[in-house]
Amino acid sequence: MISGFYLELAMKIMILALFALSLELLVGQTGLVCFGQAAFFGIGAYVVTLMSPQSEGASLWLALPAALGAAALFALVVGLLSLRTQGVYFIMITLAFAQMAYFVFHDTDLGGGSDGIYLYFRPVLKLGDWQPFDLDKPITLYYAVWACLAGTFVGLAVLLQSRTGRALAGIKANEQRMRAAGFSTLPYKLGAFVLSAVLAALAGFLFALKDGFVNPEILSWHFSGAVLIMIILGGLGHLRGALLGAAAFTLLQELFQSQALFGSFAKHWQLMLGLSIIAIVAFMPKGLVGLPALLGGRRARPAPEDSASFGATPASATSHSPEVRHV
Repeated sequence: MISGFYLELAMKIMILALFALSLELLVGQTGLVCFGQAAFFGIGAYVVTLMSPQSEGASLWLALPAALGAAALFALVVGLLSLRTQGVYFIMITLAFAQMAYFVFHDTDLGGGSDGIYLYFRPVLKLGDWQPFDLDKPITLYYAVWACLAGTFVGLAVLLQSRTGRALAGIKANEQRMRAAGFSTLPYKLGAFVLSAVLAALAGFLFALKDGFVNPEILSWHFSGAVLIMIILGGLGHLRGALLGAAAFTLLQELFQSQALFGSFAKHWQLMLGLSIIAIVAFMPKGLVGLPALLGGRRARPAPEDSASFGATPASATSHSPEVRHV
């Protein structure tokens, strides 16, 4: 049986991995750098907490759709207003909307202000008088988180191999060329944006169930930056990179916060974490997913006999084979 600490740590990693997958869909697969992803995470966490009375748990049949639906509705509004822009303008608009959501919960009594609010009872799933499982049991919640992560990973892998996935790859590579080919790119980008928000809200929903407490800091831009670092650490363009990045970020954080290992210097864990991230990015530019190739010495190097034909264009460089989506 897994001990309490390791069970909590495993759930934390899986929830952050689910959150990272939501952003990977936007950044790594569609080329949309969103700096407001934490807003959707926070909405999912706050909705389930606000819907749960202090006397009994809310119905899971109502709480989960409400949390995901609220994030989807907010993402639909933000997407319609921001997706017509590109580059830094898109980043700033999503950041602005996320900060608006942050201050709604931080500066009002809706979410308990800066102190946050407690989730006293987890949602209950019932079919009549029968309760299939009890989320108040840590091991049951662990398997529920695992199932959500596995289902999301498989679902995204299938999506990226579909026609929609190929369209998103084309948008990332060259959106203007996609438009010239007759594709209306806005519906695809908006669909990816809303789906990404729903997945982030699911992660926030599970986070609230795990911790039993939420505060406005989970909607802050710092958290959006942290999840962006996770997918960069893991390797952009790879779904498994989001999983690796979330695990590496969480484990490094836990390591450097350990007073048993670093004593009083553990209070400076952000410094050590920052240096570690810089080192990983510098020595592994493709992220952790590129580590096996790096260790195996399989990095591409120009062959000596090719030096005489410098400047020549190989036939393979001009071929137009379809892009391979990485999982």
